[in-house]
Amino acid sequence: MTEVLSAPLIVEFPFTRSTGPVIGAFLTGLRERVVLGARGSDGRVLCPPAEYDPVTAAELHDLVRLPDTGVVTAWAWNPEPRPQQPLTTPFAWVLVRLDGADTALLHVLDAPPPDSGHPQATRTGLRVRVRWAERRDGAITDIACFVPEETPDEAPAAEPVPVGAEPVTRVTLPARLEYRYTPGAAQSRFLTGLAEQRLLAERCPECTRVYIPPRGVCPTCGRATTDQLELPHTGTVTTFCIVNIAAKGLDVEVPYCYAYVLLDGAHVGLHARIGGLPHDRVHVGLRVRAVWRDTGGRPTAGLAAISHFEPTGDPDAAPASYRSWM
Repeated sequence: MTEVLSAPLIVEFPFTRSTGPVIGAFLTGLRERVVLGARGSDGRVLCPPAEYDPVTAAELHDLVRLPDTGVVTAWAWNPEPRPQQPLTTPFAWVLVRLDGADTALLHVLDAPPPDSGHPQATRTGLRVRVRWAERRDGAITDIACFVPEETPDEAPAAEPVPVGAEPVTRVTLPARLEYRYTPGAAQSRFLTGLAEQRLLAERCPECTRVYIPPRGVCPTCGRATTDQLELPHTGTVTTFCIVNIAAKGLDVEVPYCYAYVLLDGAHVGLHARIGGLPHDRVHVGLRVRAVWRDTGGRPTAGLAAISHFEPTGDPDAAPASYRSWM
């Protein structure tokens, strides 16, 4: 019986974007302990400021300085904060309408729980104020949190912004998802095979299509792919792209080639990096073979076990041998 694998998986892709004149001014203001809103065509003050008027779609330029006090308009209690959330103790996610604004700002509230009976307990209508972060870099986290308006400020004094500091024109935004992945019996066999430098596939007993990685069920017929087989380490490039932007955590020099390789005997492509020749010489029909990563005898599960595919030196495959599977 195949042992079903399970492992933590992290998907992370931070990206950098320009802020533009409105959001840039808003973030620069936060760095200087100033909250800005934008006045729309109907006279309403929007905070956070919008770049375009929600009524007329015209660009907005009239920025309004707002106080750092306001009122909670909606909340949701979070009894068990997760790693990397703004606070480590239980808190509330809140919508706060700052005094002088007509829209609400999403942030966090450091206040007693709603059922505590405390006079400053979390509730709709609670008066609150900003608690500024000790260090401010031009981000929404420059607001450390909101607290009840009458709360004594026990936070460390906020650092002053250096005179002549440049305005915020670019920000790097993190995007991260952590979860536990269980691939199931079919893919567990495939991953275990990779650790043994074997390419294990499954075949549909009805349409005879061969899938790698195996899926357990044929997506064409809906039948369980119970027929198991091992494929050779050779195949054909059916399509490819040239990557010119370095990926975080990937120790590969750009530019490089990434391709779909149709392994001999398979009916779907396996994605892999192509090496062993200049990237501008990669072409459809190129015959390639797997190059396994040298791990010093330690098994490596997953596609990381294959370093890349390299040319076999054989003549290109005939288009008829792969065209129907592209």
